[in-house]
Amino acid sequence: MLTYIIRRLFYAIPILLGVNLLTFTLFFVVNSPDDMAVSQLGAKYVTPEAIQSWKKKNGYDKPLFYNPDAAGSGAVTETIFFAKSLRLFAFDFGRSESGRDITTDISTRMWPSLAVAVPSFVVGIWVNICVALLVVMFHATRLDRWIVFVFVAMMSISYLFYIIGGQYLVAKTWRLVPISGFHAHGQFWKFLILPVLVGVVAGIGSGARWYRTLFLEEANQDYVRTARAKGASEIRILFRHILPNALIPILTGIVVLIPSLFMGGLLVESFFGIPGLGSYMLDAIKSQDFAIVRSMVFIGSILYIIGLILTDISYTWADPRLRLD
Repeated sequence: MLTYIIRRLFYAIPILLGVNLLTFTLFFVVNSPDDMAVSQLGAKYVTPEAIQSWKKKNGYDKPLFYNPDAAGSGAVTETIFFAKSLRLFAFDFGRSESGRDITTDISTRMWPSLAVAVPSFVVGIWVNICVALLVVMFHATRLDRWIVFVFVAMMSISYLFYIIGGQYLVAKTWRLVPISGFHAHGQFWKFLILPVLVGVVAGIGSGARWYRTLFLEEANQDYVRTARAKGASEIRILFRHILPNALIPILTGIVVLIPSLFMGGLLVESFFGIPGLGSYMLDAIKSQDFAIVRSMVFIGSILYIIGLILTDISYTWADPRLRLD
């Protein structure tokens, strides 16, 4: 198993390099440093001298990949690619266009994002699986058809509707929780209830419907019919046979959500005033702070690869036939 994990980690290196190179191309070839300077300075203050001054201040006055004026290894190290992209592998994110330390911002903002994302993630999966198992018990009945109709209706509703509706009903009308805001100290949990509730409710339609499809596929297998023929109860069949055998596709779906635990949700954090990484990314996009966007894209790539590795490892736990020596 250790050899397998090490091999997968080595496979991740060229993937990260490819993502890094693609991101660099989009930011510095398609959108040149001169374009960045113009967007940051504003059309009113754009002059050739101002552009050169801005580029020198932010380290964008060097060649992209190769510096013919530098001697020795400086021909490679004294370039924008080395300074702005390769240093990300050492988690040296540098400074934003406004001069703030990106590493400090990320380490500060990740905790509010995790405080919202982790409960939404765990509770959401638990609720979706429980609802899906309950629906499977009433498969091919009128209740099943109505519930599927409700699932499709919930999927068709915008996420923004759940946010605004939750703020109006729970916070403004019932006055149970604050409508927005976040405090790291004291009773911060009061500010998390509504975002977590909105995240769970908004995900029931798509999540429970997908789990229902997985469970129904397993329910039609021969081993389930054999268990029923032997007199096993429906509860035992659901929890001892169907659920364990559906774990592999469940784990595959969960890995897609892992980066969101760290990166945060753009809409949730923006509308609820949570100072997490989601709002940090959104503010960077609005202000065209490309240094922050590049760093967040790199972190997202690492988290997704880690999620894939964890999924492969969890497969060996869910299915003993996949265990490696």
